[in-house]
Amino acid sequence: MLLCRFDADRLGLVEGDRVRDVTPALGILPAHTYPLPRFDPLIANLDAVMRCIRDLLPGAPSVPLADVSLLSPVANPGKIIAAPVNYLKHLDEARNDAQIHHRNQVGEIQRVGVFLKATSSLVGQDEGVAVKHADRRNDHEAEVVVVIGKRGRDIPAARAGEYIAGYCVGLDMTTRGPEERSLRKSIDSYTVLGPWLATPDEVGDPGNLGFWLTVNGQPRQRANTRDLVLGIPQLIELASSFYTLHPGDLLFTGTPEGVGPVEPGDVIEVEVERVGRMVVSVRSAAGEPA
Repeated sequence: MLLCRFDADRLGLVEGDRVRDVTPALGILPAHTYPLPRFDPLIANLDAVMRCIRDLLPGAPSVPLADVSLLSPVANPGKIIAAPVNYLKHLDEARNDAQIHHRNQVGEIQRVGVFLKATSSLVGQDEGVAVKHADRRNDHEAEVVVVIGKRGRDIPAARAGEYIAGYCVGLDMTTRGPEERSLRKSIDSYTVLGPWLATPDEVGDPGNLGFWLTVNGQPRQRANTRDLVLGIPQLIELASSFYTLHPGDLLFTGTPEGVGPVEPGDVIEVEVERVGRMVVSVRSAAGEPA
């Protein structure tokens, strides 16, 4: 299934260029009282929601995909985990470009591990990117994103697939500078997720996914997940050796070479084969020069 969140937090099933409105399926989600859970309730109950969707489909209304506003398909991730320099050519690129490394040491992922992004930075494709610190270089980074499906700790790579709810297209925006990654990558709207959640049966082998990014139609990045330094199973094993993973946690798996700056007015397109294509507009943040 391709599941989207659209308009005023409605749930949709994407079929070609149409969206079937299956919002009533959310009615099976359990009610939560304070303190709220550390996981996303939809992802935690995804199997039950999908069964309900199948029952609803015969009478579910259909609307054109082009007429809806797509939000982040995961509303409440407990954590956004990201893998730095997880493609060798991007590691070389980062080390060789002073505008990227800013005299920071760029270490191999096996040594530096993963990092966290603020959940407040998360938006969907139609919310767009609002460039902050316009006096600096603000770069695009295309990524394949894994959505964790169930709670786990110390997950061996051989069993990592059991913990995956699905996949999304990701755009990891970053402001270049001397500060730590997690600060520069956690600006509001600098984590774009979409256009929908593709369940594992839609995707097949996540170790062989081609993906690419263009800016205003011009190619910038192109890669395949087979070139990851640490593959998806190894990333899940690494992350879960430090953190308990929860349903709805997001794992940005890394970006390839070709990162570059964007400016207000640009349009970024990111596509991951068998997952989807995301179109993201770039604007100035409030108070920033246009």
